[in-house]
Amino acid sequence: MEIVARVALDAMGGDNAPAAPVLGAVEAVKERSDIKVFLVGQEDVIKEELAKYTYPEEQIEVVHAPEVIEMAEPPVEAIRKKKQSSIVVGMNMVKQKEADAFVSAGSSGAILVGGQLIIGRIKGIKRPPLAPLIPTETGVSLLIDCGANVDARSEHLVQFARMGSIYMENVVGIKNPKVALVNIGAEDEKGNALVKETLPLLRECKDINFVGSIESREIPHGGADVIVCEAFTGNVILKLYEGLSATLIHVIKQGLMSTLKSKIGAALALPALKKTLKSFDASQYGGAPLLGLNGLVVKTHGSSKEVEIKNSIFQCVMFNEQDINGKIKENIIDSTEKEEEE
Repeated sequence: MEIVARVALDAMGGDNAPAAPVLGAVEAVKERSDIKVFLVGQEDVIKEELAKYTYPEEQIEVVHAPEVIEMAEPPVEAIRKKKQSSIVVGMNMVKQKEADAFVSAGSSGAILVGGQLIIGRIKGIKRPPLAPLIPTETGVSLLIDCGANVDARSEHLVQFARMGSIYMENVVGIKNPKVALVNIGAEDEKGNALVKETLPLLRECKDINFVGSIESREIPHGGADVIVCEAFTGNVILKLYEGLSATLIHVIKQGLMSTLKSKIGAALALPALKKTLKSFDASQYGGAPLLGLNGLVVKTHGSSKEVEIKNSIFQCVMFNEQDINGKIKENIIDSTEKEEEE
């Protein structure tokens, strides 16, 4: 069968490496025969882990990278000095077209720096944003940016909105997705200088379905499909989202187990409860793509387990099949050039 996507996977990145990346790769190739995964990292360690499983061996290849970039290392220095690290080797594979995408649960800073220095931005893209899918009452929304650009300008947010709209329409399948800008109120006079400057620019964009401002309390209800903000705000939203979800699940479980009556009720409600809680499990949606690069980079949580790794690989397949980078270039860069000419 023809290979539709080749994914370089950092086998050394994250709290659960190499076990989680290796098992995630194994599960991915067992489910799909049309993908190939390159496990990048220390060869002996990876092969020892792979030996535990039975899998189609032609779909997994080990790429030796003896060095590891640790979480606490200064990102720029690490990328420049550790040329044989799993992050640098994996990204170079994307740069040299040996792989279509790179996935890592490793150092966020190193991944952001490496993405720009090694793979590079698409010509005309000013800042690449991190954009995770977050669960909502109605499905999922794309939070863009959640960690890459804490000092973004209005022109950057406009590009974020356009890239996010393309991603949601082509990868998630939401036609004409609703785009909103995070604000402290719905009125135009509210917000900081960045928000006030960005609002009219987004309203002028004819290629997106901009619906105005969105308050953070409306995000979990599915108030918009693309949630636009700079990275400081986005990261606060994301971390609060994750922490609150985990707390609620913990409190609900405690309450259900507190008395004999509640335990009986829990047994009856368990199937429906599991289904509901699963819909708010972000791991099923994969990682956060770094949009606007010349190749795909996906950052997964440092605590990612095999399920999130596997789903991040499948996310790369969809990204590649839908030619998201081609659409970003065509719909964003070309339209920007036309606007400048006018």
